[in-house]
Amino acid sequence: MVFEEKMILNGEPEDEEEEEEEEDMVDPLDTVRDKCAQAEHCIHTRAKLEDCESRVGSKSETAEDCTEELFDFLHARDHCVAHKVFHSVK
Repeated sequence: MVFEEKMILNGEPEDEEEEEEEEDMVDPLDTVRDKCAQAEHCIHTRAKLEDCESRVGSKSETAEDCTEELFDFLHARDHCVAHKVFHSVK
């Protein structure tokens, strides 16, 4: 009952403050992924992926997709991330 009286007297905390704090947080995994995507090997695999996407996008009817190129890029990026992400984990 004492807690309820304090809540009535002081009011409930505003949700806006909590939302502002959450917006400031940045996922370290996203940061490391962005940095690794700029690494030399990842740039090479991303270029292949972009070439494939432009080739497939230019054709009106094709059975080709860029799955292999996408997996190659994600593998290269995640290999880089695996070595760096745990340094930022507390």
